[in-house]
Amino acid sequence: MKTALLMLELQNDYFPTGRVPLERSLDACSRAEMVLRTYRDKRLPIYYAQQVSTHPDANYFLPCTNGANFHPSVHPLRDETIIKKHYQNSFKDTVLLNHLIKNQINHLVICGMMTHGAIDATVRAAYDLGFRCTVLHDACAARQLEYNHSIISASQVHNAFLAALHNAYATVMSTDEHMQKLMHRTIVAA
Repeated sequence: MKTALLMLELQNDYFPTGRVPLERSLDACSRAEMVLRTYRDKRLPIYYAQQVSTHPDANYFLPCTNGANFHPSVHPLRDETIIKKHYQNSFKDTVLLNHLIKNQINHLVICGMMTHGAIDATVRAAYDLGFRCTVLHDACAARQLEYNHSIISASQVHNAFLAALHNAYATVMSTDEHMQKLMHRTIVAA
């Protein structure tokens, strides 16, 4: 099995000074950074999905703004692939699938933001396309939602979406669990 790390929307607008701050975004980013460093050290493939808003009413991830840029702690290196996207699903109208097929990737380790947005949409699409997925739950973040005049806390949103993905579409685990697996088995590099 050939594995790649897929970093989704770790962009400035989701952090405390951004336009749409998520709960636990800094903690999740710190965990993602730890995994990223390990993948870099082991020279394993890394892909980033960067949302750029094109909708006329959009108020975040606007083109050419700091909010659309990656958080400095997980900024891509020159040789790491950035996939520009305009939808929650990182495969929709992008070159991600072509890159993964070309590099014979069949397992994606996924982290980033938002659990109930890009994480959910991308994992489900990846599964439907035949990829095995692992989601690192503590390297993802969500925000509270409102439905039917009720507030749903960010932690409830996060947990509900992960519960729906676990076993049906992905294996959901902590970054520590994944790091243990990385240390105890060989993952094929690109």
